Amino acid sequence: MADAAIAIAPGVWRIPTAPFDLVNTFAFVEPDGQVTLVDTGLKGAPARITAGLAAIGRAPSDVTRIVLTHSHSDHGGGAAQLARETGGTVTVHSADADLVRRGERPPLDPASGLGRLMNRGSAKAFEPVEVGHELHDGEVLPVLGGLRVVHTPGHTPGHVSLLHQPTGVLVTGDAIFNVLRLRWPVRAFCTDIRLTQQTAQVLGQFDYRVAAFTHGPHISENAREKVRAFLTAAARS
Repeated sequence: MADAAIAIAPGVWRIPTAPFDLVNTFAFVEPDGQVTLVDTGLKGAPARITAGLAAIGRAPSDVTRIVLTHSHSDHGGGAAQLARETGGTVTVHSADADLVRRGERPPLDPASGLGRLMNRGSAKAFEPVEVGHELHDGEVLPVLGGLRVVHTPGHTPGHVSLLHQPTGVLVTGDAIFNVLRLRWPVRAFCTDIRLTQQTAQVLGQFDYRVAAFTHGPHISENAREKVRAFLTAAARS
């Protein structure tokens, strides 16, 4: 990874925590230096997140809030360690909150053979972490002028995307990947892939200039048009 942190909008940074932008954390930095992190990567990601913060002149002690888009190990794997190191409040949608408290993923899509197989094993996914605030659809967090919660269930029951209207940044979470191209998340790792595809359609209705993905690089040119084209084509197929 060439850059520890990549500016995607004023006050908004993408911090890659795995090679080739395969997993990203996002940092929203207030004018007074306080930081909100969105997603925490896998278990080993906190070191890279700390390096990313250092690259933008911030430290773990500046983190006051940790938002998880959902309860999967590549999003909440570093949450417990970062919560200890920063004292930041962990925040997740109410439908995933108890899963995060137990460090568990939700059931996987039974329409997938791999999903059925994995459902027979342990649901433990990451170190349990206390949730200090439960999100709800339409809620606007006091993050850099307002971060809107968009409930997009299907990948998990409490999966959310996040719209930062002041800068025009949409964080899709795992509603949509951008790995080589725009695509759906892997069916086997969804609770309900059809619901994922249905609820993601709402992302074509908002106005934004940058589409940011936990998996894959962000899009800053014609982002809304590209996301809408993907969703429109997917709805027809």
